[in-house]
Amino acid sequence: MSEIPIIWILGGPGCGKGTQCAKIVEKYGFTHLSSGDLLRNEVASGSDKGRKLQEIMSTGGLVSNDEVLSLLNDAITRSKGVSKGFLIDGYPREKNQGVEFEIRVAPADLALYFECSEDTMVQRIMARAAASAVKREDDNEKTIRARLQTFRQNTNAILELYDAKTLTINAERDVDDIFLEVIQAIDCVLKKKQQKAAAQC
Repeated sequence: MSEIPIIWILGGPGCGKGTQCAKIVEKYGFTHLSSGDLLRNEVASGSDKGRKLQEIMSTGGLVSNDEVLSLLNDAITRSKGVSKGFLIDGYPREKNQGVEFEIRVAPADLALYFECSEDTMVQRIMARAAASAVKREDDNEKTIRARLQTFRQNTNAILELYDAKTLTINAERDVDDIFLEVIQAIDCVLKKKQQKAAAQC
C-alpha cells in the first residue's frame, strides 16, 4: 500500500470538499471513497450486512466504527491494483477512528482540512436545503449549528493528533484558488513517494 497515496479529506458540511474531491479525481484519477456512500451502497445491495445496517440507520442509530472501517478496507482492497490513490472523504470523524484506520488499513500520507467559518457553512447548508426538493427536518439553523459544534470539537482533536500531516486550507475562497493549493499539496506527496520508491530500488 505504501506506494499508493492515501489522503483524508476533512471539513464540515457545506465547506465545499465534495467539489474539491471531484476536481482531484478528474486531475489525478484517484479513487474517491465516502463512508456515507459506502454505507448506502451496502444497504442498496440487499446483502445480509446491508440489511443489518439498514436496521441501525432507520432507527437513527450510529453504525459502529468497526463496520465503517470494514467497508472502507474492503473498498480499498478491491481497488488496490488499479487505483492511483485514495481520497477518504468524511473520515475519520474522531481521532480514535484515525488511529484505527492507520492500524488496520494503512497510514494516511496527508490530511486536507477545508476550513470554513460556522456562519458560512450554515448559510451554504440552508441555501442547499432551500433549493432541495426533499425537505429534511434537521435542516434548521439551530440543529445545523449543534451539528457543526460537535464536528468542530471532534475535528480539533484530529488536527491536534495529526498536525504533522495536515494541511489546513481556507475554503472561503474561489474554487480554483483552493484547488491550486490542493494540487501543490498532492504533488508534494507524489514526489516524496516517487523518491522513496527510487531509493528502494
